[in-house]
Amino acid sequence: MGASVPEFYRLFMVPGMAHCGGGDGVSTFDMMSALEQWVEHNKPPAQVLAKRINIDLGYRTRPLCPYPQLARYKGTGNPDDASSFTCAAH
Repeated sequence: MGASVPEFYRLFMVPGMAHCGGGDGVSTFDMMSALEQWVEHNKPPAQVLAKRINIDLGYRTRPLCPYPQLARYKGTGNPDDASSFTCAAH
């Protein structure tokens, strides 16, 4: 299937979430809305916003990127804000 795979299948890894949650990474995201937009409106997700609220660490957001891309820090901006990241090849 080769290069056509991203037209119908995308894998979004969640770094730091651990197997079933409980890790240090972001752990809350709405994959269902992204899937609905793709299926019902032909808008495949380029990324999915994820967040984590931790009493000790505060609020953190990150983009979840379609594999093989990873969220890369742009070098400026708040490292706890998804807008400071871009999806890029590793």
